[in-house]
Amino acid sequence: MTQGKCTQKQSHFFAYISKIRWIIRWGLKRNAIPENVMEHSWEVSTIAHALALISNKRFGGQYDANQVATTALYHDVSEVITGDMPTPIKYHSPGMQKAFKEVEVQAERELIGLLPEDLKEDFIPLMVSSEIPSDILRIIKGADTIAAFLKCQEELKAGNGEFSKAAEDIAARLAHFDMPEVNVFLDVFAPSYKLTLDELLNGNEKVRKLPLQHKK
Repeated sequence: MTQGKCTQKQSHFFAYISKIRWIIRWGLKRNAIPENVMEHSWEVSTIAHALALISNKRFGGQYDANQVATTALYHDVSEVITGDMPTPIKYHSPGMQKAFKEVEVQAERELIGLLPEDLKEDFIPLMVSSEIPSDILRIIKGADTIAAFLKCQEELKAGNGEFSKAAEDIAARLAHFDMPEVNVFLDVFAPSYKLTLDELLNGNEKVRKLPLQHKK
């Protein structure tokens, strides 16, 4: 679109990354409740935002919670090029892990290349993994793992035993996270995910605890 005599070079960036809604996660498992990367990214972003705030309020953290949330929103956007690689495949061997990381880095760079020149420097610290501060990556990893755990619990609740081993493995990972903000989220917010809508609306306080021993 033009405005007066000013013309802008078009960018495919946002139209392209919007296609992550068609990338289905957990591709090697039968899903009772399908989940796409766009849905997952929103959930990780909201959880990461909460973890950053919890860290700041209760554990002396110094996070910019809005930066954390925005970075988390873009954390899987390269999958529009690479697709969602199931964890057992990605970490099958050191060689496989290294090869996939190289592909992921190239995908990040290609997406940055779609942006107008004056916006690239703003998106690099959000999308290029090597440029994201390690403390923010850590918070996003915690949020990503919580989201995966909640997904497994949702599938098990739906009677899908396909996710039983994944649920055990992810619960074990969470139990060994040295992140008190993760424990707070699991204690305060996660149990309510097992309630029905009616129970949530009625303020049911008999929240069933998730089967996770995450405290040391």
